[in-house]
Formats: sequence, structure tokens, C-alpha cells
Amino acid sequence: MNTASDSLAIRNLDIRIATQKAAFLRDPYPSAEERRAHLGALASMMLSYRPRIIEALNADFGTHPQAAGELIEVLGVAGRAAFAAENVHLWMKPEDRVTDPVIFGTGRAYVLPQPKGVIGNMVPWNFPFDLSVGPLVEMLAAGNRVVIKPSEFTPVCAQLLREMLAATFDRDVVDVAVGGLELSKVFPTKRWDHLLFTGSPQVGRLVALAAADNLVPVTLELGGKCPAILADDAVDARTVGHILGIKLIKDGQMCISVDYCLVPRAKLSDFVRLARTHAHEHLRGHSQGPDCTGIINSSNLNRLCGLLDEARSRGCEVITLEEGGSFGPDSRRMPLSLVIDPPEDLALMREEIFGPILPVRPYDSIDEVITGINSGERPLGIYVFAHDQIVARQVQYRTLSGGFCHNAAAVHGAIPSLGFGGIGHSGSGRHHGLDGFREFSNLKGVFVRGDNDHIDALAPPYGPLASRIIAAALGD
Repeated sequence: MNTASDSLAIRNLDIRIATQKAAFLRDPYPSAEERRAHLGALASMMLSYRPRIIEALNADFGTHPQAAGELIEVLGVAGRAAFAAENVHLWMKPEDRVTDPVIFGTGRAYVLPQPKGVIGNMVPWNFPFDLSVGPLVEMLAAGNRVVIKPSEFTPVCAQLLREMLAATFDRDVVDVAVGGLELSKVFPTKRWDHLLFTGSPQVGRLVALAAADNLVPVTLELGGKCPAILADDAVDARTVGHILGIKLIKDGQMCISVDYCLVPRAKLSDFVRLARTHAHEHLRGHSQGPDCTGIINSSNLNRLCGLLDEARSRGCEVITLEEGGSFGPDSRRMPLSLVIDPPEDLALMREEIFGPILPVRPYDSIDEVITGINSGERPLGIYVFAHDQIVARQVQYRTLSGGFCHNAAAVHGAIPSLGFGGIGHSGSGRHHGLDGFREFSNLKGVFVRGDNDHIDALAPPYGPLASRIIAAALGD
């Protein structure tokens, strides 16, 4: 986007926010019926624009599997909206809290989920629809109004997103601000009622600092090096095939993808053999076929090639799993490679990989694995493959991560009812389902006074009643 267009987008951003804030003040608590109508319209929108969504993904990624677009970017979002529409009337209900009848009599305390107002959503490039319209589901279910900022790296998807939402919602309910880097810098400085950012920890830190000037609450969905831990009893064809398949979703360009594998030292050669067999049987010609997603741009393709070059220069064994697999600089596609036992100081072990490279490191004990994970930043997800429940529970309860899967990887991110988010370096806050509804709601504590209470004893002048309450509490 050129400078003039970006400047216009920045000027229009204040108008978009002001329009939505005025509309919110006119209707600060939309009914369940209105919210369900919004969610139904959103689901219908995704289905009706399905062919054009697939076309836009292909345009921005160079190649993008139709099935991945259908399952994740279209049906996943529509299903999420349908789930919220079915449950929003329950989520909106006040939640009673216990009170002490001695002090508060027949008074009632409850939590009322209230819309926050106008929410900004800064969307990454890797899932242009799932991470824009997906969180919009819970934002609308909570009764908010939303301005979405798509990534400048997916311009065709961004323009389609703007068209779709403009045709479906009034701009004072949902709007889209399309712009480049300068708009991205300005977006988090505005006085939002809440801000969602999905992206890297490095940029997330800048977004959080910018939002802090206005005390804007933020939800940060950041990346992280998500490990897959294989126990002795789980180094088998099913496990290895599942891990490789998850790694190839979006060609590894997914924040909850398996970033590296930890394998028992005695089973390392078995893992490699099983990976080769899986590739031979299922991945022939994959990197040149329609199921391989293109790397988003040449810069990222070059970065990934640099990671492999550094590993080779340090003497690491690099195994290209796909027979005859070759890099396609024009199509921006590359085959899946294993890097065996890379040292910790390599860039691919320090940075989130975000591509079809899978480091595989041996370990000698589960305690060693747990200590290693806990010595680093907390990941967005941890994936344990073990038939032994004791081993799985050790890792689950002795490590901290945003999400956790047992005998699966990344699947927690596809469940509409399961809160999704990070912890520490991998983010803060949650969306999806009830957890997302609460994230984008003001959980207002409410007390309604009743009869037969002793509330007045809490305020001066303090007299015999206060003394009797204190004595009763202390058992005097």
C-alpha cells in the first residue's frame, strides 16, 4: 500500500472508531436475539463467499490447498459462529455469587457480562479469515462493535474481507481498516475498549506498550516454540504420521504447529525411519502439488533457507523427507526437512520456525525434558505422545503452556468450545467459546440490597453491632 493510501486509512480510522463508539452508546446492551442474528449472518457470509475466499488465499499465498481453506478458514469459522449462536443466551445470564446472610441478609450478588464497547482486532497473515472473523464471533456474541485491521502481507484477502463484512454488517457494527505498516503502528495507539493482537512476541510487546498509554486492555495471541514429546511407547507410525501432517498444515506457517520434536535417544533412528516411510507413502510430490501452501513471501522463504544453511554449516544432518523434493523460489514452496539433534544455539532452536522444518532432538529422561521446557519461555502449546498416563500427566502438570494435547498436536485450536490462548511469552487472554465471550465482556459485579442485613455495621459511626459481629467472627 502506498503512503497516500496509508495516510487516508489512518485519517479514516478515527472516524470508524468514533462512529462505532456513538452507536455503542445508543445501544450498549444488545439483546440475545440481536446477537444471534449477527452470528447467523456471519456464518452465512462465510459459506456464501466460500469460492472467493479460496481464490483470495491462492492469490496471496501463491498456492493454497482448497481443503485447508474450506476446513479451517470457512467451515471452522462458520461452525464457531453457529456454536456461539446456540449458546449466547446462556452466556449472557447473570452468574450468582454466594453472600453471607448474617451480614447481607436477603441481598443478592451476581456477575453481569456486559459488552466492553469498541474492540480492535489486529490480524496476522497466516490465517487471514480464521483469525479475523473467528474472534469476531465472540466479540459480537459479547455485544461489542469491532474494527478489524488485516495484514498487509495478504492484500487480496484483506480487500475481500472488507467487501464481505461491508455487505453483511452496518459499518457501525463491524468495519475493516485496510492499510500498511504505518496503519499497523497507529492502530494500537487508539483508545479502544479492548484490543486483540495476533502475531509474534516481538511485535506483541510493541503493541502492548502502545496500548498501555491509554490503559487499553489487550489480548495477545503470540507464537512460541511448541514441542512434541514422544515417550518410549509412542514412537510409532501413527504418532509420527500425525506430527508430520500437523507440521504441513499451511506448510508449517501456524503458531500452534509442532516446532520441534523430543524423542527418546534410543528411538531416534526409529523416528527417522518412520518419517521416511510416511513421506514415501504419503508425501510424494507434495511440495509441488495442490496440497502444499506457498510460503507467504520471498523474504520468509529466504529466512527458512538460511535456517537450513546454518544447520548444515554446523554439521547437522538435514534430511529432506520428500523424494525428489525441491525448492520452488517462484512458487515459494519447499519440502519438509528434518534437522537431527541441532545444538541449542542455532537460530532454528531459538526462533519460532514458521515453515516446513522440523528439528528432532534426543532426550534421556522425562525429567530432563520437563527441566528443559521450564527453563525457556512458556510455549503456546505442548504436545505429549504417550500411552503411559503417568508420563503424560507428569508433563501436563509440571509444565506451563497456553494449551496442551495428549496423543495429538494443535487440535485444541480447532475446538469452538475450548478457550484458546497463551501464557507469558506466548500471550495472554483467551478467545473461542465461553472463554472468548468472557474475555471480550466486562464482568460487572452487581449487588442488590435486600432485607434483614447488617450492612450498616460496616460504616461509621461504629457501635455495639459492629463489636458483636467482630466478636462472633473471632469466636470471642
